[in-house]
Amino acid sequence: MTNRSLSASRLAAPAIALALAGCAAGPDFRRPPDPEARSFTAEPVSARTASAPTPQGEAQRLVPGLPTDARWWRELKSPRLDALIESALDANPSLAAARATLRQARELQAAQAASARLPQVEATLGAQHQRTNPGTLGLPGDPREFDLYNAGVAVRYDLDLAGGNRRVLEALAARADYRSHELDAARLMLAGNIATAAIARARLAAQFEATAALLGEQVELVQVAGERLRLGQAAPEEVLGLQVQAAQTRAELPALLKQLRHAEHLLATLAGRTPDARGVPDFTLEEFSLPAELPVTVPSELLRRRPDIRASEALLRAANADYGAAVARLYPAVSLSASAGSQALTAAALFGGGTAVGGLVAQLVQPLFRPGLAAEKRAALAAFDAAVANHQAVVLDAFRGVADSLRAVESDAQALAALAAAAVAAGGSANAVEQRYRLGASSHVEVLVARQQARRTRLALVAARAQRLADSVALYQAIGAGMEPQQADTGGEAADGST
Repeated sequence: MTNRSLSASRLAAPAIALALAGCAAGPDFRRPPDPEARSFTAEPVSARTASAPTPQGEAQRLVPGLPTDARWWRELKSPRLDALIESALDANPSLAAARATLRQARELQAAQAASARLPQVEATLGAQHQRTNPGTLGLPGDPREFDLYNAGVAVRYDLDLAGGNRRVLEALAARADYRSHELDAARLMLAGNIATAAIARARLAAQFEATAALLGEQVELVQVAGERLRLGQAAPEEVLGLQVQAAQTRAELPALLKQLRHAEHLLATLAGRTPDARGVPDFTLEEFSLPAELPVTVPSELLRRRPDIRASEALLRAANADYGAAVARLYPAVSLSASAGSQALTAAALFGGGTAVGGLVAQLVQPLFRPGLAAEKRAALAAFDAAVANHQAVVLDAFRGVADSLRAVESDAQALAALAAAAVAAGGSANAVEQRYRLGASSHVEVLVARQQARRTRLALVAARAQRLADSVALYQAIGAGMEPQQADTGGEAADGST
């Protein structure tokens, strides 16, 4: 063989290795196709909701593509709520755990990337005492004992010919992205939960106050009926019936107070405080404003915005990469290792002349009969199929959440308008009865009964006002408000068992 042929043969092996190294086993990831949906509901939602002459009764506009601030809760116009949420984003332990988990995932990715892309270099220094006996080999001579000292440097590098290491790194990167999207989802959920709990606290406080006032009127009515009974103007059954009503209303107060305290405990816990902590605001409905405009997104944008969808997609990418890594284990593996150092019988002579030793090893391993590898490949493909199904479930659930929120915003406005009209009518009726009472045309009992009817209508109105606020918050959560849409990712084929 000529020198030119020898040089060509020496260059051929590295060239083939580099060519193979440019490939990666398994299919490249491609985002699943978007669902064929142009809107979230079968029937169109009104662009403007009904209005009512009551606080939180303003009409709301649903604006497609309306930009949302990352601090979307400021649209409720409650400085105390803003301060509580900002504090909770720093102090909530669940968010702290999510941030630490994200750091862990990124460090694991960095560690694996360094191990896979760079050679491993180790320095060794050792000494050993040996005893040889030529007689065990049938040779003459006496046993000998001696010390052997060695020092050296070893280098090892695994060629990623089939792309298995790249798939492993791809999976780790996808899982780090998953943790990042989980953190975004936790932030969104925390802000929404605090806003919802604050609104619930305000509603319960208003209902407790109104129920206590109602009970006072009922007790007064029982007293009036008792006096009428004494004068022979009422039957005992009338008094007993009024007493039952008052007792039922009195029984509502402990339940309302329990819910109120639970809401306050929840607010403290979400803010990273103990339930007995001071400083949790005593929210009232009057301090909240209904957002005049609500953002509406389209299905395709929702898929890029909601953190839970992006998290499930990251798991899908990881499952695809895991499948590629399983495929890569079926192909040959090549590793290169080299060592250089010295050996001597004394420590003083370890680095002297004539003690140098070294070696260069190239090793190729091709699995011939390892039946477990095929099963691992099938298992990885099954895991990918499961990830696809889970992703579809997350997408459908997200679509349902947006559809429910849009319908709730529309129907809540209609319900509040009806209750506001009922409250106006009940108030007008009570005023009319009181006017007749002043003229001597109605009894005091009729006045108290009319006041109770108006009071119960206002109780329902309080709940409807709070519901509009809560469902506006739910819509912000459903569309992933404050989250930047992710750019579309187009890659190779989805995992289907082909390379």
